[in-house]
Amino acid sequence: MRKILTVAAVGAVMTAGAAAAQTKWNMPTAYPDSNYHTQNVRWFAEEVKKATGGKLEIVVHSGASLFKMPEIKRAVQTGQVPIGEILLSAYGNEDPVLEVDGLPFLAAGYDAAWKLYQAQRPVLQGNLKKQGMLMLFSVAWPGQGVYSKNPINALSDFKGVKFRAYNAVTARLAELIGAQPATVQQAEVPQAFSAGVISAMITSGATGVDTKAWEFSKYFYETEAMHPRNGVLVNERAFRRLSEEQQRVLLNVAELAEKRGWELMQKVSDDTKVTLAKNGMTVSPPPAALQAEYQKVGAALVAEWEKKAGAAGAGIIKAYRQ
Repeated sequence: MRKILTVAAVGAVMTAGAAAAQTKWNMPTAYPDSNYHTQNVRWFAEEVKKATGGKLEIVVHSGASLFKMPEIKRAVQTGQVPIGEILLSAYGNEDPVLEVDGLPFLAAGYDAAWKLYQAQRPVLQGNLKKQGMLMLFSVAWPGQGVYSKNPINALSDFKGVKFRAYNAVTARLAELIGAQPATVQQAEVPQAFSAGVISAMITSGATGVDTKAWEFSKYFYETEAMHPRNGVLVNERAFRRLSEEQQRVLLNVAELAEKRGWELMQKVSDDTKVTLAKNGMTVSPPPAALQAEYQKVGAALVAEWEKKAGAAGAGIIKAYRQ
């Protein structure tokens, strides 16, 4: 009996030890489960759990249910949560480096967006490390286009239009095209259109599908203006508390999730335009003359950003254009 009790006691200790070795991380994201970013993040979490034998579990809280998107970066930085996903350019007021991918008409198209990411990444990682964070991976949104209730054939058609801004760059874009910027988060877009808070916006086809843009907008112009990116950030202290094996798994799965996310982005880009058209929206490129005007506005935005970002910004643009 004594031997049986001893074995039982050892088993209990081992079970308690195994339980203690398990780590559960809460991960806030801002986008709904239907969005490919969220689907990719959930895939990442599942693969990490599998690869660690359940010792590291990442619980994804989608749709801004745990923290609103503007709050997530600080929550990760301060350790309120160990990991989270943000729209990088939404934090451009904190650090201009974060918003370079959101500059309209700087890097249009998949290849250009990837090249810009490679130019930005080392600078961005260095800045985040100073704040006690690491970026595990980053995935782009499809090329941004203009949604409007009314036809837009020239910049003059934007005069006085209430234009959705989701970061400092899109607010400045609205000003330069003669519109009135209004800050509206993605989850609030349908209500904002219905209430007349906005009547136009620039965002991806994916966001248009997520928000059922056909219920409040008639036109989608394929400008391919920019490919803003989401970034998955981790608190560095939380990361260092993991075992070396768990750290390795996290980094390896993050690399796979990044590749997978960019591939999803390309497919979503095509699929969402089809969905918008099927639901009655007019989907087309902007008139050539208007596209030329957009390019001039984009050049002005890049010049302003370089002044604000200083040497770091100039280095990113130089590396991108080489």
